[in-house]
Amino acid sequence: MINLRDKGADLWEGWNRPKRITFVFALLVVISLLPFAGNFSFSSFLNTPSASYQDVLVYPIGMFILMALGLNIVVGKSGLLDLGYVAFFAIGAYTDAILTTKTHLNTWQVMPIGIALAMLSGVLLGLPTLRLRGDYLAIVTLGFGEIVRIVILNSSITGGTNGVASIPNPPSVLGQKLDLNHSVNFFWIVLVMILLVIWMIRRFTVRRPGRAWEAIRQDEDVAILMGVPILRYKIWSFSIGAAIGGAAGVIFAAKVLVIAPDMFTFNVSVLILSCVVFGGMGNIWGVVFGATMLAYVPQRIRFITNARELVFGLVLIIVMNLRPDGILPRKKREKLSARKEKSA
Repeated sequence: MINLRDKGADLWEGWNRPKRITFVFALLVVISLLPFAGNFSFSSFLNTPSASYQDVLVYPIGMFILMALGLNIVVGKSGLLDLGYVAFFAIGAYTDAILTTKTHLNTWQVMPIGIALAMLSGVLLGLPTLRLRGDYLAIVTLGFGEIVRIVILNSSITGGTNGVASIPNPPSVLGQKLDLNHSVNFFWIVLVMILLVIWMIRRFTVRRPGRAWEAIRQDEDVAILMGVPILRYKIWSFSIGAAIGGAAGVIFAAKVLVIAPDMFTFNVSVLILSCVVFGGMGNIWGVVFGATMLAYVPQRIRFITNARELVFGLVLIIVMNLRPDGILPRKKREKLSARKEKSA
């Protein structure tokens, strides 16, 4: 049976550097023009019943992709099950909401603070819990996510059940306003963040952290015997994934202007984890595709109201039964060894 993903990988590896750069540049141009795709009569079907196509591109699509890439470092690269990832998203969002409404700081000044607080939370969570494995780790991370939500729900500084309102828009970037009337500018900001995260993940993957994560994911006991400091690299994966979630939260709060605790429930963690599993754990482009589909399709079928979640769930079950490794799974290393044996 022909594996289209392997054929695509072979084609990519066969291209020289100028061809790769040209292809990537052309792809970026196409992606940057996506916000205008819903403005034409022949493509008006892209607009969803409840929101404009440009708004949906920013949230949920852009945010889901960003968070799924962060969670993929923990789940796909390191093989650790995190069910409380929404906590880092909430920490970033509330950091922006509180500091921009109560101080003179703007979103871009708050961004490094939100990332730092999310990373610190990842380290504090990781130090006592990352010695656990499997279901035990999943339960602890689930508890962490719920603890963060309950603290937010019962704290006066976060507004309790009412949340935080009147969050100011970010300052203009290169003369381009960032407000509700300029969603396309938010899209380009999120796109730049996604590209930076992809670049960072690829750099980590080919260096020592990436090799350590791969060893931990394959067999943690063997990694220990080989001298890999697994706790250190687990904390790395947790803190880096948390930083990406925190950055997404800061932009989310700046975009929606009002946040409340019910935006950061356990369901969000499950949905982001589904994006990773559905697209293909460990594969960046699979995760991007999975997050895009799971973010856009529910918005597109809102016209069927109550049956929407049922239809979406059934489709998800069918697809995962047909493709248990995800739509775009990790490239199988066995193929390379099979080729060598054939040529020998």
